[in-house]
Amino acid sequence: MSDEYFKKALANFTNDFASGGAIRHLADNGFTVKEIHARLDFPTPMSKVAETVWNHFLDKGIILTQEPAKGEITEKIDYIKVQGEFGKTSFKRVVTQNPTIAEEYIKCDFGKRIYQNKTEFDKSLSALNERDRDYILGLPWPLTPVWHIADERMKRIMEKL
Repeated sequence: MSDEYFKKALANFTNDFASGGAIRHLADNGFTVKEIHARLDFPTPMSKVAETVWNHFLDKGIILTQEPAKGEITEKIDYIKVQGEFGKTSFKRVVTQNPTIAEEYIKCDFGKRIYQNKTEFDKSLSALNERDRDYILGLPWPLTPVWHIADERMKRIMEKL
């Protein structure tokens, strides 16, 4: 058991070190999972790219697993590197508070729709352009509803669906 755990941890570390930063950067710049996978130099499986993008969106609050409440304050905890007076390096915990507003998010149930009737869902996606369709199909949507930030892309997608 510990051998499998170690191998999985090492593989995750290697993938994150080799391509994790690039995946997150490209996702922040609006690239789809398919486009990110095509741009990577390190051989990373498409499923790992999708998982990394999904977790990054969860961490940044682009996707929420619970319905946001109006005026709810969410806390984001970061650690920054600080150098002391004599050059000693340490980490400082920084807490930022982000107010969320329910109107800024769109409820998405793509995971449920994909698993209920894949052919019908694919038909509905034909109304979208290729990049928007790749965006939806590239992410590992759960069976439960999630809330996606109402950015330009998601508004365009929901308008056509």
